[in-house]
Amino acid sequence: MVDVGEKNDTARIAVAEGFVVMRKETLAMIIGGNAPKGDVIATARIAGIMAAKKASDLIPLCHPLLLNKVSVEIEADESLPGLHVTANVRVTGKTGVEMEALTAVSIACLTLYDMAKATDRGMSITNVRLVEKAGGKSGAYRRGE
Repeated sequence: MVDVGEKNDTARIAVAEGFVVMRKETLAMIIGGNAPKGDVIATARIAGIMAAKKASDLIPLCHPLLLNKVSVEIEADESLPGLHVTANVRVTGKTGVEMEALTAVSIACLTLYDMAKATDRGMSITNVRLVEKAGGKSGAYRRGE
């Protein structure tokens, strides 16, 4: 594990995203609240938040962090068709929160898949990626810049 003890505490943020591509009928079922397992989006949102808090338990050598904020947004995207998942994580600390944001998105996407797989086993989880990070010695990053 990297020694971050000499680093200064700074405000740090990370934003990650991912997509779950599915049949139009599956998306309509989820949006309509008709999934057999219950509220798919609410469950996936909570799973993502819980996952961000457990990133250091899941990823070897990942520092445990006292997170200030974790939000997971899940929006329907008819053009996929599917769901767009975004996680925003904030901390004041010695190391960044990219892994926490990526873990939140990954687990939220897996939860979406799990809750709808009986209807659509052909779903795909795609493009899980860091969108933005700020804070710390390495400075800011924004995808596409």
